[in-house]
Amino acid sequence: MIAVSSLLRGAARAAAGAGLMLSSLAAQAQITPTTPPVYPPPAPPLSDTTDTGQRRISQEFATPSVVGMGPSKGLIFHYERMPRFNVASDGQAVGLQDYQSQAEKNARLVIKGYIPFWNRPHLKLLLGINYEREEFKFRQKPTGYELYDNIEDKGLKTLGAQLAVIRPVNTVNWYIFRVKGELSGDYTSQGVNVADYLRVSSEFLYGWKRSPTFSWGVGLQLGYTFGRQSIYPAVLYNRTFNDRWGVEAIFPARITARYNASPKSLFFAGYTVDGFNYIIKLREPLRRADNVLLRSLELRETEVKFRGRWEREIHDFLWFGLEGGYRYNYAFDAFDRTNDDRTKIIDSKLAGAPYLSVELFLVPPRKFLKKTTNQ
Repeated sequence: MIAVSSLLRGAARAAAGAGLMLSSLAAQAQITPTTPPVYPPPAPPLSDTTDTGQRRISQEFATPSVVGMGPSKGLIFHYERMPRFNVASDGQAVGLQDYQSQAEKNARLVIKGYIPFWNRPHLKLLLGINYEREEFKFRQKPTGYELYDNIEDKGLKTLGAQLAVIRPVNTVNWYIFRVKGELSGDYTSQGVNVADYLRVSSEFLYGWKRSPTFSWGVGLQLGYTFGRQSIYPAVLYNRTFNDRWGVEAIFPARITARYNASPKSLFFAGYTVDGFNYIIKLREPLRRADNVLLRSLELRETEVKFRGRWEREIHDFLWFGLEGGYRYNYAFDAFDRTNDDRTKIIDSKLAGAPYLSVELFLVPPRKFLKKTTNQ
């Protein structure tokens, strides 16, 4: 019995020593960023084995995410506010005068949710829903300006749903397809004409996963980032350089540098380009130069935000985000939506202003992530 006990203790010491050696070699061979694991987790190297000690039979697949990115967001509550700023509008329709004033308030409430209803190594399907409301309050009320009286009384709302398909092709290649439909405008709960307010956007990206810390791709996006619906190229670039620094970008819409302060604290800095397209129903019709009466307008808003952001874990599944920066308004123009030549009716300039936003979001609990990683 003593001999057997000695043998067992010797075997345990040998196993522990081997484990330490393997851990040391792994630490020298790869970067281990100080962030929570990505969900879905990046594919492990081909040298990994299963819990039974046998080499994996099933093939691992590439994804666009990289080690070091923050946890995936499931449910998001976001509120953003800007202080007073100047507004100047140039009326370009018959009977419509110029207008200058101040916006006392510009605020946005955003609620988003994402549900992964199909999650397999070779195919992941994600369903998303969102509700957004943008509100303005002007110095005078009523302003005497039809567009601003409309959007102050009813607000600008967006209600949408999207389907995202993430398709890993093999250990290197992947592609993403997303289609999104939204009702955007000044509609109320009394009734919505879907044909009037519906806005559709989509994107397709094809990429390469070069390592657990580097993924990139190219593709096309159809959407309203620059005000009117248009197609433009997109380049995805996700890279973690070391255990602290990384970049997350979909150029030209967004470029962000990331700093991993700890597993529970991340900092970001960069810019985003946001575009909105709303349908405004006018209570008093406007008369175009050719005497055509306009009963609705298409409002195209494009803004660039230079931002800094901090994300911090509150609890295992709950995080908050605090963001601030400067908003530059590129366009806030109203068009005749019934005219194919895209006649501009109102040319507006909103002055640049600082902004601040707060956010709460739910993420997958660590126990779920560990379980997924071990499957």
